[in-house]
Amino acid sequence: MSRSHVMSRSHTIEHWDPEDTAQWESGGRRTAMRNLYWSVFAEHVGFSVWTLFAVMVLFMPQDVYGLDAPDKFLVSAVVTLTGAFLRIPYTLATATFGGRNWTMFSAFVLLVPALGMLWIMANPGQPLWAYLVTGALAGLGGANFASSMTNINAFFPQRQKGWALGLNAGGGNLGVATIQVVGLLVIAAAGNRSPHWVIGVYLVLLVVAGVGAGCAGPGGDRRQAGYRLAV
Repeated sequence: MSRSHVMSRSHTIEHWDPEDTAQWESGGRRTAMRNLYWSVFAEHVGFSVWTLFAVMVLFMPQDVYGLDAPDKFLVSAVVTLTGAFLRIPYTLATATFGGRNWTMFSAFVLLVPALGMLWIMANPGQPLWAYLVTGALAGLGGANFASSMTNINAFFPQRQKGWALGLNAGGGNLGVATIQVVGLLVIAAAGNRSPHWVIGVYLVLLVVAGVGAGCAGPGGDRRQAGYRLAV
């Protein structure tokens, strides 16, 4: 059975060698590009959720939510610290659980902090620890960078890794700016008392990212190289 036939009949790639020109031209490039697209999208949304608290403070007057400037800086620091620290295990997660599986998980798990932030915004006056826990969970979005880069690195041949990884990293990092623009647009259109619209947008995008990754994005098994890939 040819390698291209194995790839066309299964969602599992049993033999993946991007340096094999025949495999690459007979379907490997199409598979790699599909995974790249969904990886960029999932990472982009993840970075936006990572930055969610920094945008929500625009909707948090101190007299309503009870957070002063030091409190807001503390929560922001926890968000960043969590995202940075978890990049270490996230780097290993793709090889352990599979690229598709982990991309799905890393998108869906961010529904927890997004919903948590939505609840906090709808119920002002929560204790500081509630913000810290929600912020720490939002930090998972920052860790997506590590698993996404590891996964895409496995899909492309050496001659094409540079632009593929650059696109993956750049597209993901744009999520930091995008959510700030979304926040400002919401304030301009609906006023600073409508934070639920910002969070609602990203709840939908997280579901799209998770479902899209499961249908066509990064999983499968490549035991010889320590990666689990998907068609």
